[in-house]
Amino acid sequence: MAECMRTLNPPKTPLKTSNFTKPNPFFSSTSSFEAKPIFKRHPKISVSVKCTQNQQLQQKNLSLDALFNSSHKEEVLAYIKGSLSSCLSETNLHLTVPGLKSKTRGKVRDIYDGGDYLVLVTTDRQSAFDRILASIPFKGQVLNETSLWWFDKTQHIVPNAVVSSPDQNVTIAKKCSVFPVEFVVRGFVTSTDTSLWTVYKKGVRNYCGNALPDDLVKNQKLPANILTPTTKAEDHDVPVTPDEVIKLGLMTQADYEEASRKALNLFEYGQRVAFEHGLILVDTKYEFGKGSDGSILLVDEVHTPDSSRYWIAHSYEDRFQSGLEPENIDKEFLRLWFKDHCNPYEDQVLPDAPEELVSELSWRYIFLYETITRSKFEIPVTEEPIHDRMSRNVALALSSL
Repeated sequence: MAECMRTLNPPKTPLKTSNFTKPNPFFSSTSSFEAKPIFKRHPKISVSVKCTQNQQLQQKNLSLDALFNSSHKEEVLAYIKGSLSSCLSETNLHLTVPGLKSKTRGKVRDIYDGGDYLVLVTTDRQSAFDRILASIPFKGQVLNETSLWWFDKTQHIVPNAVVSSPDQNVTIAKKCSVFPVEFVVRGFVTSTDTSLWTVYKKGVRNYCGNALPDDLVKNQKLPANILTPTTKAEDHDVPVTPDEVIKLGLMTQADYEEASRKALNLFEYGQRVAFEHGLILVDTKYEFGKGSDGSILLVDEVHTPDSSRYWIAHSYEDRFQSGLEPENIDKEFLRLWFKDHCNPYEDQVLPDAPEELVSELSWRYIFLYETITRSKFEIPVTEEPIHDRMSRNVALALSSL
């Protein structure tokens, strides 16, 4: 959150038994292998049903039944489908809110310079392949409110830049100098295009300063969580080692070591919370900045479905041993649709994503939010255009700072 924000195929290798311990096999207290180291003023309606005894049981033994088949899903989908034509795809608060000096358009966020503060608007834009694929109803609200929940829960680990959240899609943050390094933390050998498995199956055994064992298989839990930092090169992320981060002058040794330690602690905490809620936090990325007082602050987003991968916990071990992909809650199915219907890296014009896929992804975002926070997802009830409402709320918030 700062001015320079950058913002079911079985494995072919014979499966090995993963080394789990009870009661919680999905997080590790060790840090790495050999890494060198809201003030809501509008009326709302709830789209959640009351928590029944069956649902309470489901929280402890979460399955995809609730994700794919439930009356709750049908209820939420009705709101989603009614909002397909009114997604928040673009904002122009600098034209309507006094004091906002400029706008920077990221893939998902619109960032406004408010003097001593930044106004970050999380839109409904869906990005992948370094471009925008579609707009997903309520995605921005889910991401913003999920991050705010995690920011609040992780202050004991690292302070953050959040000042306030005057609107469902908006966070006001302190300005700080953001480090040009993304701290990617991994707990499993995942299997998408951008995953650790992609390089591991090519024979890489030392990745971003981490020495990897020779006997890992796809989707296996790593012996310990690892940090695989990346930096930006034009339009894509480039993996780097800790030594390279220092030699390139991206961070000082002290700052990198502190941020790395905080990243690994954040991830371990996130894994514990996720597991308590029936999920596995598989991997994620963090960004940090330095405040005016020299302290390191957590910025950007935390453990959202955009920045993190989640699996269903109770079915993981059986599916892993059977050579099946873990049950997941992410956007991969939409990415695969685009890969099957075009060249998303090179085609200038992309096809429109089917409405049923867009709606399904929106539901998954909401499902994950409710599962993690155990809070009702709420939609504002108002005839006021969203941009007008947002402008008014942001103006009021800035005038009180």
